[in-house]
Amino acid sequence: MILHLFLFLVFYVLSKHFVNKIQNLPPTPFPALPIVGHLHLLNKPLHRSLSTISKRYGPILLLKFGFRRVLLVSSPSIAKECFTKNDIVFANRPRLLAGKYLGYNFTSLVWASYGDLWRNLRKLSSLEILSSHRLQLLSSIRGDEVNLLIRRLFRNKDEMVDLKSAFFELMLNVMTRMIAGKRYYAENVEEVEAAVRFREIVRDTIEMVNTSNMGDFFPLLAKVGGTEKRLLDLQTRRDEFIQGLIEEHRNRMTISPSEEKNKTLIEVLLALQQSNPEYYTDQTIKSLMLVLLTGGTDTPAAAMEWAMPLLVNNPEILKKAQKEIDNVAEHDCLLTESDILNIPYLQCIIREVLRMYPVGPLLVLESSEECSLGGYRVPLGTMLLVNVWSIHNDPQVWDEPRKFKPERFEGCEAGVRDGFQLMPFGLGRRSCPGEGLALRMIGLTLGLVLRCFEWERVGKEMVDMTEGVGLTMPKAQPLLIKCRPRPSMVNLLSQV
Repeated sequence: MILHLFLFLVFYVLSKHFVNKIQNLPPTPFPALPIVGHLHLLNKPLHRSLSTISKRYGPILLLKFGFRRVLLVSSPSIAKECFTKNDIVFANRPRLLAGKYLGYNFTSLVWASYGDLWRNLRKLSSLEILSSHRLQLLSSIRGDEVNLLIRRLFRNKDEMVDLKSAFFELMLNVMTRMIAGKRYYAENVEEVEAAVRFREIVRDTIEMVNTSNMGDFFPLLAKVGGTEKRLLDLQTRRDEFIQGLIEEHRNRMTISPSEEKNKTLIEVLLALQQSNPEYYTDQTIKSLMLVLLTGGTDTPAAAMEWAMPLLVNNPEILKKAQKEIDNVAEHDCLLTESDILNIPYLQCIIREVLRMYPVGPLLVLESSEECSLGGYRVPLGTMLLVNVWSIHNDPQVWDEPRKFKPERFEGCEAGVRDGFQLMPFGLGRRSCPGEGLALRMIGLTLGLVLRCFEWERVGKEMVDMTEGVGLTMPKAQPLLIKCRPRPSMVNLLSQV
């Protein structure tokens, strides 16, 4: 019996291997086991595990994760093919459980298939929510929240600071004030009960999104393990909370509409709803606001979470950045968003941080039809994983990729994509529409904390740079470093 089972497995593995070659499919690591496929090869963090597999077997691979066919890409040249000649083919998202339950049954901006619905949502987000004009109107909120962070750090001077929590709460307050005009973290929280509910929703969303969901590869497990029920319960709470904010704004607008410069994003969309209610439905508004809350918070917070330990581990770079910032900023002023554009070395630091620790280490897409990639045939419905982390840290692409060298970007234009070697916000039709907002927040926050404070490691040891588990690649350990006001800034900080 054991011999028969062994022979069956050998026959299955060999037959799959030769069938792939005959059909001109991309190379497949040997062996792919029955049912599980290549899942037995994976470890955490996933982007590093997949990078190890690519180094061993090649830059384009066809894997099996349970019942799903997965194409793994780990080279700039093949990524270029994905986002140029095959850009429309790979403009879909795979139909994962998160998209079904947290993405309003695949109708949100993140999860909708490429087509009229997605194009309309993308246009709406680009023109009405995340346009340069709208971001400029809301700049006072971002500046106010960063100043509150600076005040909080000054109040707790000469102490160890948990910057992971500080940056995350900063970004959540920025997003909730832009969306609804409310703060839910730190001081000046008016609606305590609502704040508690909101923080629970955020915590549970992060936990569900960052947890590996085997139900996406083995559908029966999602039902048996209760994953679908937990996602449904979470989305019900998310939906009810945002709907409550919409109703509150709708009632307030009937009494006293806000001026254009003071409108929250919910008010902007509700005003559009009055002229076109069939298009700007409540569900459309809710889905966009939830996408903003999730994507607009994690990305900048995670980037800043990596930037600060890189800087304190490399104090000469930190000092160079502070010197440049001091030369740009007026003596008796802090910094504004417009100042950040005039600090090129800070821009180099941000690009280097996003290269070494891209907040989206894997781009996840799906083919809508059969196509050719790297000379191989890629079937319809294949999930695409572009390993951004692997490309950003490839020694054949970058000189000393694991060394923090902001100077490598000196003289580069801010928008240059470096021949598909640098793509922290994705590329193509599914690139992140919030890139402008993220870069504004990262630049302003880092610029101010470097201008106002001296930063040092807690001990002699370098700050631990181990990567944690999650879609935005957080640090595994909390970011604890020493903070004290710079002597030249004490008088100014006491007035913030």
